Amino acid sequence: MHIVIMGCGRVGSMLARSLEKRGHSVAIIDMNTEAFRRLGPDFAGKTVKGVGFDREVLLESGINDAEAFAAVSSGDNSNILAARVVRETFNVDNVVARIYDPGRAEVYERLGIPTVATVRWTSDQVLRRLLPAGSEPQWRDPSGSVRLVEVHVNRSWVGQSIDQMEAATGARIPFLGRLGSGQVPRHSTIFQDGDLVYAAVEDRRLAEVEAILGDPPKGH
Repeated sequence: MHIVIMGCGRVGSMLARSLEKRGHSVAIIDMNTEAFRRLGPDFAGKTVKGVGFDREVLLESGINDAEAFAAVSSGDNSNILAARVVRETFNVDNVVARIYDPGRAEVYERLGIPTVATVRWTSDQVLRRLLPAGSEPQWRDPSGSVRLVEVHVNRSWVGQSIDQMEAATGARIPFLGRLGSGQVPRHSTIFQDGDLVYAAVEDRRLAEVEAILGDPPKGH
């Protein structure tokens, strides 16, 4: 798929190279053309000079064909503005904004923009939010029969409780990633947009649990 990145600093350049290695097409935006040197001579994606909330710049980057957008520049305000423009003007649902001030993160999450706190997260976690297909193994018991996985959850589950998710899957959800930190949920905890779900699953049922959470809830 096509992915647009705003910001060609350390995180942005790492994301761009990682995505390209996975076979995706990438466009990266930065005000400073010197920043594109971080991409290396083998980078085959598109580089665009400008700011990521400018309509013409976004169009040049191929935003109309994009399935994901990451705002990882050095400015919180620029990142959240760009993320909102991309979601609200160009209807790209899969967006993530890098936030330096963790105090702002909850405010932005309420606007429907998943955020990544710089100190606690790395480019790998940003990558997981951009490419939320399939589960990511975190732990496996020595016998190989049970594993703890980060599972992609369809956005239609937003508003459902952890109890409802466990009842639907038969799996246990021992903790969530929310606003850049871990949380042990209660049964009544409500799944929010941007949450990362970690499920304890029997190995033989992994594909089934992935399929249930990857689709909207029944009757939704």
